[in-house]
Amino acid sequence: MMSTKYLIVLCCIVAAVVARPSDKYTDKYDNLNLDEILGNKRLLQAYVNCILEKGKCSPEGKELKEHLQEAIETGCSKCTETQEKGAYKAVEFLIKNELETWHLLTDKFDPDGQWRKKYEDRARANGIVIPE
Repeated sequence: MMSTKYLIVLCCIVAAVVARPSDKYTDKYDNLNLDEILGNKRLLQAYVNCILEKGKCSPEGKELKEHLQEAIETGCSKCTETQEKGAYKAVEFLIKNELETWHLLTDKFDPDGQWRKKYEDRARANGIVIPE
């Protein structure tokens, strides 16, 4: 009887650990002003250079670069709600306004084009015209 109680407690602990909020990326940078970054070519280029390993990284850029591949491949499954909205906003901005940058990023992180199509289809569905 006592071992059953321990087993139940152990299962509860394992369930709590498996479902812990840390399965999400840190929300430390969720208050970053994405509009300011996207609207400032110099600032945007600094983040792009960081991600492409062509320049220095701010702490936020380093965090982004560290998780970008996984976020792309999992559809941002570990993203907070703010990060997911920001990711789609950034992707659509790049496709619409910085197509060359979008291609540089997808060439690096999605060379087979497996995920690129998904994100571009979503952008098209949101009314963004992508030149062929």
